[in-house]
Amino acid sequence: MTAPVAYPWEAPATGPAAALSARLAADLPRLETARLVLRAPRIGDFDTYADILMSDRAKHMDGPFDRQAAWLDFSQYVAGWLLRGAGIWAIEDRAGGQVLGFVSIGMEFGDREHELGYLLTEAAEGRGLATEAAEAARDFALGPQALPSLVSYVDPDNAASARVAERLCAQRDLQAEAGFDEPVLVFRHLPGDEDGGMEAYA
Repeated sequence: MTAPVAYPWEAPATGPAAALSARLAADLPRLETARLVLRAPRIGDFDTYADILMSDRAKHMDGPFDRQAAWLDFSQYVAGWLLRGAGIWAIEDRAGGQVLGFVSIGMEFGDREHELGYLLTEAAEGRGLATEAAEAARDFALGPQALPSLVSYVDPDNAASARVAERLCAQRDLQAEAGFDEPVLVFRHLPGDEDGGMEAYA
């Protein structure tokens, strides 16, 4: 038997509302790489999202967050699909189905361009999975989605995130960085190869 969720707003929908939710999710792009599936977020993924944002892993995002702030952040990125045609994917292990983290094409309040972001669980680190997922999301955003631009905003102290952007051959945009009141690294992403490392768009 499945244990009840802690809060009613985190409970999955039922009845016709659940059917509508499933139909909307089925319309979101599903991307596959050699090791990963990037799929529509589910309400059950929030526990993993909250675990990341409520830990020191979110320190470069003005975290750790409390659960309410994590919920609002998760909801904002999920809503991006409806409002802007771009949002968050859950990163799933292609072999075992575990949720390993999240990758997003988002535009938060205050953003000037669409941002490519990536969050992994601690257990998923060190295997190049953030780069693999971000490459697939980048190629979709700049290819089929035809977004006019794509950046990653990186805290200057977040060396791991900067390395992911560098592995994607993103270029520092010093002019964009100068326009911020606080220090931030702005990495500008350019379209990848034709193949882009992805095996499927859906």
